[in-house]
Amino acid sequence: MLKKILVANRGEIALRAIRACMEMGIKTVAVYSEADAHAKFVYYADEAYLIGPGPAAQSYLKMEKIIEVAKKTGAEGIHPGYGFLAQNAKFVRMCDEAGIEFIGPKANAQELLGDKLGARRSMKKAGIPIVPGALDAVQDDKDALQVAEEAGYPVMVKPAGGGGGIGMQVCRSKDDLLEAIKKAQRLAASAFSRPEVYIEKYVEKPRHIEIQILADKKGDCIYLGERECSIQRRHQKLIEEAPSPVMYLDPGLRKRMGETAVKVAKVAGYENAGTCEFLFSEKEHDFYFLEVNSRLQVEHPVTELVTGIDIVKEQYKIASGEPLSFRQEDIKITGHAMECRINAEDPMNNFVPSIGLITNYIEPGGIGIRIDGGIYAGYTIPPFYDSLAVKLLTWGNNRPECIARMRRALNEFVIEGIQTVIPFHKVMMDDEEFIKGHIHTEFIQDRNILDRVKVRVDEDEVWRKGKANILSRIEAKQENPSGASVSDKKTVALAAAIASYINGKPQRQPTSNGWVISDRVRNSR
Repeated sequence: MLKKILVANRGEIALRAIRACMEMGIKTVAVYSEADAHAKFVYYADEAYLIGPGPAAQSYLKMEKIIEVAKKTGAEGIHPGYGFLAQNAKFVRMCDEAGIEFIGPKANAQELLGDKLGARRSMKKAGIPIVPGALDAVQDDKDALQVAEEAGYPVMVKPAGGGGGIGMQVCRSKDDLLEAIKKAQRLAASAFSRPEVYIEKYVEKPRHIEIQILADKKGDCIYLGERECSIQRRHQKLIEEAPSPVMYLDPGLRKRMGETAVKVAKVAGYENAGTCEFLFSEKEHDFYFLEVNSRLQVEHPVTELVTGIDIVKEQYKIASGEPLSFRQEDIKITGHAMECRINAEDPMNNFVPSIGLITNYIEPGGIGIRIDGGIYAGYTIPPFYDSLAVKLLTWGNNRPECIARMRRALNEFVIEGIQTVIPFHKVMMDDEEFIKGHIHTEFIQDRNILDRVKVRVDEDEVWRKGKANILSRIEAKQENPSGASVSDKKTVALAAAIASYINGKPQRQPTSNGWVISDRVRNSR
């Protein structure tokens, strides 16, 4: 087993990776930017090292610096989290050359799966169903028009070397197509340093379903069921759940998609954790291979809640050369789980990022609640990174119970000082069609969810003012405790205790050589 791991990421995923190490007795090294000097993950690691200024290009993307820190600290492995260097084949090779285990797929698999066109060609050759469309990049206008005509409008223009929805353009006519290609090429060149784009059939209102896989170094691979990720805005996921509601109607679908995902992994020579993504057409009752995310996914905890398997721990075991801990027949899906991504974004202003100081933070609790985060009252959301602030997950014996718990948890969650998408999620949990499981990738637009968010925000503001009135009365009692009843005194004491807890900030102490050791963690051990 690896004895020391460097986590080359930040925020909640860095904390998630560190916590798994703590349970396994593995020492941890964190790297952090100046903007993350007071982030939770820095204090939870056994060692932490400042690697540069806030912008990711000057810190978390500095491959040589991260390798240097790994060597200096004696880290035997590097967990990349997601984003940043998680799908960078060059970084994987640098780890190999340094004798450090990259906790993820090897460079060859990364290169194959990172090239969407190359992946489409490989999968088609292997008999994997792919979305109809091109197998090569657009060459010129004539080529583009011909491919679109053969696929049939509407079509999607997509960058060949990127993800996250960047550069994707839906075209419903010839007039849209040529301008969309130019725009997509510009965005692809800027975001991925690679301007190539291709065209494929646009599947109308599909479900976005992904299969979690685990593959060891010995060639064995299993799937851990599916996640439904259809609730998206601008091709970016906002709510994920497992199992998919469609599986209740066709349990055999999971087996067919799971076995296809395993076949995809074997074609790519895949190892470690990954996700095979599919589009499912309810009209055709069939699915198409979309892509492989060759890394840990943001929504991996959803699968953990319904399978009981710690996917990050399995990553460490696989990277250490151990065989898979489970066989396919051991995987059982129990209950229903859901994740709401709580982004620091303003739902009233076209979801622009919201940065700044968190003045109040109270997490929900109770049975079936899981919080994956790293923020607290007194923490400042920096402007340099993804807007994901915290992930709220619920588990229930069935989907209705899971939604009911999510509704309760969202109402309990307090994050003040910044704007978040909590009002959006509250609207979703009350939507009749969502509750029925009738969802697809265009659900938010079709149901006018964003228009309804404003109403919810206004309702929450009325509630907030009412709460403020109650708190002012408590403060008045605090100033004149002799006039307070026993019940009031208990309320005052509880409010004071909560305020003391949520306003507490961890203290850190840098040493002369720039290392920051978490005294709290050190002393607790």
